[in-house]
This record gives sequence, structure tokens and C-alpha cells, in this order.
Amino acid sequence: MMEKVTRLFGQVDMTEGTPWKKIVAFTVPMLIGNVAQQLYNTVDSIVVGKYVGDNALAAVGSASPIFNLLLVLFVGISMGAGIMVSQYFGSRDRENLSKTIGSSITLTAAACVILMIIGTVSIRPLLVLLKTPDSIIDWCTSYLLILLWGVVGLAYYNILCGILRGLGDSLSALVYLLVATVLNIGLDIWFVAGLSMGVAGVALATVIAQLVSAVLCLIKLRKMTDLFDMNAQYLRPDSKNILTVIRLGLPSGLTQAIFSLAMVVVQSLTNSFGEMIIAANVIIMRVDGFAMMPNFSFGTAMTTYAGQNVGAKQYDRVKQGARQGTLIAVCTSAAITGLILLFGPYLMGIFTNTLELAQLSANMMKILAAGYIAMAVTQSLSGVMRGAGDTVTPMWISLMTTVAVRVPLAYGLVYLTRTPELPQGRYESLWISLLSAWVLGALITFGFYRLGRWKKKAL
Repeated sequence: MMEKVTRLFGQVDMTEGTPWKKIVAFTVPMLIGNVAQQLYNTVDSIVVGKYVGDNALAAVGSASPIFNLLLVLFVGISMGAGIMVSQYFGSRDRENLSKTIGSSITLTAAACVILMIIGTVSIRPLLVLLKTPDSIIDWCTSYLLILLWGVVGLAYYNILCGILRGLGDSLSALVYLLVATVLNIGLDIWFVAGLSMGVAGVALATVIAQLVSAVLCLIKLRKMTDLFDMNAQYLRPDSKNILTVIRLGLPSGLTQAIFSLAMVVVQSLTNSFGEMIIAANVIIMRVDGFAMMPNFSFGTAMTTYAGQNVGAKQYDRVKQGARQGTLIAVCTSAAITGLILLFGPYLMGIFTNTLELAQLSANMMKILAAGYIAMAVTQSLSGVMRGAGDTVTPMWISLMTTVAVRVPLAYGLVYLTRTPELPQGRYESLWISLLSAWVLGALITFGFYRLGRWKKKAL
């Protein structure tokens, strides 16, 4: 049985065979893995919401955009390394493949030190700047500090998973993540329900589980000596490879930074509506994480697919896979969105015992529904461009739709809907602005993909 699974979903060479079959074989383990990874934050929210209360749920959610903003260094390194690994794997360049992997490991260690120093001194002032309610600010602070002090596990898991996927192996990352997820759930319940550690308990559980998954990924990579070498020689910083990782990864890191910063700015607006809307936003974002997973999974798969085939100089095959992969992503997203809408109130009720909060969250989720299908197009075609080496175009699209559309539209709609009965404006504006940005992003991404300038960006 295990041999059949490995044969179907093991290491995938995407430069040969039927494109859509290769894409699906690569995506399925990654999609399951993304479900497991989303369970980290979801279980945190469920446990604190049920055992501590709605304010603790709001605290965990308010902390998430800030933590995501601090993680942009690793997003950039992971994307840059993944693109280089997939292209060097496609061209069978063992020397540069080994240098890229070694340099990425060393670069990640330096990034961890920088993040821990910057994050520790900036978290509390940032929470105050965002007008985080006094009732949850202490919980937010302790949650973020624990995650930062244990950031090594999260950083290396994401970097090493990016390398494994670049090599066409999404199955190993899935297995290790499932082990860590089970551990995280067990520790969450023990620390919070058993030891009454509150918000700090879910943060500590996450840190321990992520460290385990990172160690397992490293052990796997050290065994793949048939593809590359991992020794002290290649762990020494190689300026050329590090600069290329940064050049390719910086736009993706900036994209994540822009998105996270916009989330932080909008979080300030969300906070002005009080704890109930903050908690509703947390629930929506947790369910949103599951709705987005097919999009992100297919986007990553398309990056690896395009990278390997660009490395092998098979551009017609890249375009064929782009069409097939995007169509499958759209159909998958539509099916999952339909299920979320159908069972919305029941899903929201998992996070809270407050009926009003569950119904409010379900109603807001309906606003975002069409946006998930639009994001399937954005993520798939952006993945193709990134895999080919064009990481700048997706960055500019994200910059325009997030900074120039989402944030101003959110604040503008809130201002325009103010009335004597609703002095803060209508909270629905928060999600209408997000939907608008997603749809516009899909249209622009499709246009730039059709222009074809990404074909000239290969290493």
C-alpha cells in the first residue's frame, strides 16, 4: 500500500508525462499538508475560544497579522530557494543545486537572529499603535513573544519544505507535517485545558510542533545524496547564490509584507468595531485559511512545474500545464466554497459558544465567496510567472490591489456608511473591500500572464 502511495505522490519529475496528472500528483500531498498546517492556527483558536473565552479568541486573531508581517524574511528565502532548486533540478545542475540549498540554510539562520531581535522590541509598541483593546493586549503580547522566541522551527520548516518541493517531493513534507499536527493538537489540549496556560499554552504547543517538523525535513534532505551534496563546504555562504535567492525571493517577501501590512492596517480599523467584530474576523480568517488552501497549493505546484520545465527549456509544456492547472484549481475552489457556504453556520459554531457570533461570521463569509474562485486564477498564474523567475510582476499586482484598492476602499466605505445609528460605519465594508481586491487581482494577473514577459526571466 505504501509503495503505491509513494509511486503516485512521491518525488515528481514534471518535465515529462501528462501535465495535469503531474500537477495533481504534486498538489494532493501539499493540499493535505496545507490542511494540516492550517490546523495549527485553527486548533489554537478552537481551544482558546472554548476553554478561555471570546476575548482570548480575539487576542490570538489580532496577533496573527503582526506575526505574519514579521515572517516576510522567511517567505522571501523560501520562494527564492524553491525557484532556484526547481530550475537547477530541471537542468540537472548538481553543483549549483548543492550551493543553493546550503546557502539557503545558512541565510535562514541569520534571518532568525534578526527577527528575534527586531520582533522582541517592537511587538508591544506595535500593538499599542494598532489600538488593540486593553482587554486583550497582554494576551496578544505573550502569544507573539513565545512564537518569536521559537521561530527557528517555523523558519526552517518552511525553508526546507520549499527545497523539498523544488525537488518535486511534496509527500515527505506532508508526512512530517501530519506528525507535527497531531503533536500540536495534543499539546494544545494538554497545555490549555489540562494545565490552564491560556493563550501562552497554544503558542508554546505550536513552537514545539513546528520544531519537530523542521528536524524531520532536515533528516530527509540529508538522505537525498543522489541529487545534491550537503556538507560544510556548501553550508558556507556563497555570495552569488545568496544574492540570487534574495533577488528572486525579495519580491515575494515584499508581496507578503505588503499583504501583512495591509492586514495590520485593516486590523486597526477592525479593532475600532470592538471585541465582537474582532472575534468574528478571527473566525472568518480561520475558515478562509481552509478555503484558500487549494489556491495556495495549486499556486505552489505551478511554481515548481514552471520552474522545472523552464529549466528544461520546455516553454510549450509550461503553457499547457498552466491552462490545465488553472482550470483544475478553479473547479476545486468552487466546490470547496460551495461546501463552506452550505455548512457555514455549523463551521463557525466550532469556534465559539456564542450563537450571535457564529451567525455574524457566517453572514460575512457569504460576501467573500466569489473571491475564492478569483484567487484560484491569481495564485495559479502567479505561480507560473514565479516559477519562470518573474517574481516582480506578482509583487506589483499585489501592491496595487492591496495598497491602492483594498485599504483605501475599506476605510472609504466605513466612512461613507457612517450614520447616527452606526457612528463607526458598517463593518461589512471590511469584507467588501477584500472581495473587490481579489477580483481585480485575478483580472490583472490574467492580463500579464497573456503578455508572456515571464518567459524571459529564467536563470
